[in-house]
Amino acid sequence: MALSREQLAQRVAKEMQDGFYVNLGIGIPTLVANYIPQGMQVMLQSENGLLGMGPFPTEDAIDADLINAGKQTVTAVDGASFFSSAESFAMIRGGHVDLTVLGAFEVDVNGSIASWMIPGKLIKGMGGAMDLVAGAENIIVTMMHADKHGNSKLLPLCELPLTGYGCIKRVMTDLAFIEIKDGAFHLLERAPGVSVEEIIAKTAGKLIVPEHVPEMVF
Repeated sequence: MALSREQLAQRVAKEMQDGFYVNLGIGIPTLVANYIPQGMQVMLQSENGLLGMGPFPTEDAIDADLINAGKQTVTAVDGASFFSSAESFAMIRGGHVDLTVLGAFEVDVNGSIASWMIPGKLIKGMGGAMDLVAGAENIIVTMMHADKHGNSKLLPLCELPLTGYGCIKRVMTDLAFIEIKDGAFHLLERAPGVSVEEIIAKTAGKLIVPEHVPEMVF
C-alpha cells in the first residue's frame, strides 16, 4: 500500500542525525517536524527566520504570530532563535544547512528538480527552493511517485522549468526510497505491500533494481 503523507514524513525523519540543522520545505516536508526521533537534537530552520521550529501546535497552544514559511502555525523549541529572512538566506546560501527536505513536481535521472512553476497555471512565487538546492549538498525530495493521472514524476529529463540541475541525490515517494547516481534511479527500499513491479511501471526514468529490495521500516 502506498504511504500516506504522514508515513512519508515519518520515514524521512529517520534520515536525521544528532546535531543537524535542517530546512523543511512547504507541504509534506513540514510534517517531518512531528517525527524527530526522541532524544535527538535537531534544529529545524524555516526560511522566514526561525531556527528551532518544533512540532505543529495543539489547539490550546496555537500562537497566530508564530508561523513557518508556508504560513502554518508552528511551535518553537527551547533555544530557538528568530531573525530576518535576509539572515535566514545567508545561512542557506552559506552552506550551513546539513539537510534540506523539499517537495517537487518532477525529478530526473540527472538529479535535476522542477518544483516552482507549471506554465499556464497560477504562480504564487519562486520561494526559496532555488537557494536551497544551490546551497545544500544533502537534499531529500518528498513527493508522490505519479500524478493523479498515473503519469510518472520520476523522469528521464524534467519537462517543467528547472529549480536546480544535478542537485538531488535522494527521493522519497509514496512507493519507494530512491537514490540518484550515475544517470539512473537506484531503488533502495519499497513501501510495505508495494511490489517492485508497480514501482518499475510507474518510473519513467532509468531504474536500477537490486536483487533484493527491502520494505521500509518505521
